[in-house]
Amino acid sequence: MKRLLFIIFMIGAFFLQAQNSADNDARLKNLSDKCAEYHRKTDGETDGYRIKIHFALDKTEANEVKQKFTSAYSSIPAYMEYRQPNWVIVVGDFKTRVAAYAVYKKIQTDFPNAFIIKNKIKPIK
Repeated sequence: MKRLLFIIFMIGAFFLQAQNSADNDARLKNLSDKCAEYHRKTDGETDGYRIKIHFALDKTEANEVKQKFTSAYSSIPAYMEYRQPNWVIVVGDFKTRVAAYAVYKKIQTDFPNAFIIKNKIKPIK
């Protein structure tokens, strides 16, 4: 996401050089405001992939699965979400399906019913 903002900024800066200073300031401010508004609306989330490892009606069972996952794979973030009527455990924040598949193959032995889904993901740091 930072790369995208950098590219947008650079394109904006290139076009602004050809115009007068006052016009440049107004356009740069407008571009900055649009970026800020986009992040406020989306909370910085983008399209990506996650791995769904569990879904069930029982919240306690979902918590146990999440704990089992985080103890085995502490470097991969796990999220518990309520999607009516189920509690769902999804893991990871992957920009591409290939990246998600690599982790899927690693966790498949412990979570054989896991599968890759399209989802909104948190910003990757």
